[in-house]
Amino acid sequence: MKEITLRIKTFGDPVLRKKSISVKNVDSVHKQILSKMARLMYDSGGIGLAAPQVGINEAMIVVDIGNSLYKLINPKIAKKSGNQVLEEGCLSVPGVCIKVKRAKEVLVQALDDSGKQVNIEAQGLLACVFQHEIDHLHGKLIVDYASFLDKLKIKNKLKKLREKAKIEKLPESENKSCELQL
Repeated sequence: MKEITLRIKTFGDPVLRKKSISVKNVDSVHKQILSKMARLMYDSGGIGLAAPQVGINEAMIVVDIGNSLYKLINPKIAKKSGNQVLEEGCLSVPGVCIKVKRAKEVLVQALDDSGKQVNIEAQGLLACVFQHEIDHLHGKLIVDYASFLDKLKIKNKLKKLREKAKIEKLPESENKSCELQL
């Protein structure tokens, strides 16, 4: 099996805006990707990571707020209730925090990394993280929730992230010359 190397994509990379496709058959490659995603999430100090954030256009997420690691395939919010507002950050939008209104309680339906159907009832922070990661599967980012005032405040940070994403997209030879110009 080919070794899979994952890297977090940042704001401005078009892969973050694509809608993820459903996984039809869970196989050993999906298991490997989910394990690598979990390792990258932990190494990056995150509590959730979605496949689009590492350039994979499939509906997979990993979540761990400190008490249990969830590796989910094709997750969907089946039910939600209540409201909460939490300040959220994102590994793909470093340095930006946005207050986001989300459901306080959710029921997530998904497949685990063995392809078995699971139902997870979550509330508070865990519910928030599930909603955040599932948003990624639909091409939605926390900046989409920003108020007009917040968008003005983060405009320069987003511009820098967009420019960085463009540089990282260039072929290796062009990328090196651009780095010298910085």
